[in-house]
Amino acid sequence: MTILPEASDYDSPWKEALERYFPQFLEFFFPQIHAEIDWSRGWTFLDKELQQVVRDAELGRRLVDKLVKVWKLDGTETAILIHIEVQGQRESDFAERMFVYHYRLRDRYNFPVVNLAVLADENASWRPTQYGYALWGCQTSFEFPIVKLLDYGSQFAMLEQSSNPFAVVVAAHLQAQATRQNPEDRLKWKLRLVKGLYERGYDREDILELFRFIDWVMALPADLANRFDDELSTFEEERQMPYVTSVERHAIQRTTRASIIEVLEVRFGAVPETIQAQINQIQDQELLQTLFRSAVLIESVEAFQRMLTESSQQE
Repeated sequence: MTILPEASDYDSPWKEALERYFPQFLEFFFPQIHAEIDWSRGWTFLDKELQQVVRDAELGRRLVDKLVKVWKLDGTETAILIHIEVQGQRESDFAERMFVYHYRLRDRYNFPVVNLAVLADENASWRPTQYGYALWGCQTSFEFPIVKLLDYGSQFAMLEQSSNPFAVVVAAHLQAQATRQNPEDRLKWKLRLVKGLYERGYDREDILELFRFIDWVMALPADLANRFDDELSTFEEERQMPYVTSVERHAIQRTTRASIIEVLEVRFGAVPETIQAQINQIQDQELLQTLFRSAVLIESVEAFQRMLTESSQQE
């Protein structure tokens, strides 16, 4: 029996989805919070700041976590830190870890802190929402909001009809878990979810980004991956919407230097040797992933050259 990837391997696609669709994330999972944020002032991801706290308080394995600075809609000038934790497995000390992050972030940055948890595990009864203790008249109590992805399993019609990108993320995550021991079912669901992207009114960029998430978490054995490629190609040809070419699908899975060059060649023809040389000198995998996404979406090879030069100077 083929056992397909575990949900705990999904950190990178969740991270990318959160970074690209942060407002939609809050709108989907925590709509009351979304409604009270002044989105006109923007938001800032504080990855380096969070890593400082993580190094100080490594209390367990996370699927992914993010720290974001936002402002309230009521006009107050004090920023608010939102700490988001996507937890992929049950942990007995999870609530305590959330408490530790809360007080360390508050102490370090002196901003109000809101901790939010997305429970992506497969244990329906595990729902930690609070931590506290009391001794000799001294008492501490901490509560935090959670969402449980399993709860959306009974709402698949809503997930497939919603235009919010995180409806796609949740549907793909749940079906990846449900089909782990059934590759044929996973193929059917993967095709259904990817085809659904074209029917929700997304533009090409969003289709590619959400395809990346689905393709990553719903990995298939080689023979079924080839069937998937063939069926998706036929689907795109019928609708005259060649958004995800065969080269792009394979390159998304590899994300190597050759993948970036290959995508550029498919989109723009011959790639200048200067660009190829710059790409082949890059060792940073995160930068390579960023460049790959840009190669798929950027408007010209000249624009890619400018971005590549700027990225290389910052390494």
